[in-house]
Amino acid sequence: MSLKYKRLLVKLSGEQLAGEHQGGVDAKLVGWIASELKKATEAGAEIVIMVGGGNYARGNQLMGNGIRPTTAHNVGMLATMLNGLVLGDIFRANGVETSVLSNIVAEQVVDNYTYRRADHHLAKGRVVVIAGGIGRPFFTTDTAAVNLALELDCDVVCKVTKVDGVYTKDPTKHDDATKIESMTLQQAVEDDEIKVMDKAALGLALESNTKILVFDLMTEDNIRRAALGESVGTIIS
Repeated sequence: MSLKYKRLLVKLSGEQLAGEHQGGVDAKLVGWIASELKKATEAGAEIVIMVGGGNYARGNQLMGNGIRPTTAHNVGMLATMLNGLVLGDIFRANGVETSVLSNIVAEQVVDNYTYRRADHHLAKGRVVVIAGGIGRPFFTTDTAAVNLALELDCDVVCKVTKVDGVYTKDPTKHDDATKIESMTLQQAVEDDEIKVMDKAALGLALESNTKILVFDLMTEDNIRRAALGESVGTIIS
């Protein structure tokens, strides 16, 4: 079967990595994610992961009471590095060749991100995990994900969530929420009910005509099916 999307940018939030825990990383869950990634890479897909850090720290929640906004955002970016390091180990332990790169310079523990380095690892069939957002405060990892997808010439941004796509309302709170199979980037930017990514990320995707695919992380085989172009969630394009 041929791939529709050869190179995918997968945005993983820190909250998803915590699983059923209040914080930290659920190693068993991450091992399962590794097995799902392996299916996709064995089918020929190249996968970049932009990892969040909300399971450890969120800049927007830290600021105040003497903590300056820039400091708070820097702490949030460092939290993504913690997740990146752990993902690298667990992925490799589960048979997924992985390179972890960071946009925050910390050479003692992780390699620095460069386009050439990431592109080289992807060409070798390795999953590339990017930590540190884009290395600057005031940009969410959602926006960093779209930015990175542009830089690495990814075919689609996969925003994996806890639900199976975009809904007219939050389906966990509203029984009358209706799933949207497809929508335009312009609609996603203009509709205040669409909160699957922040508006800055959606705006960048709109300007660059970058496709976003929203689907449930925890449905088996979804990542491989997404690469093949099968219907797995909501396409925003």
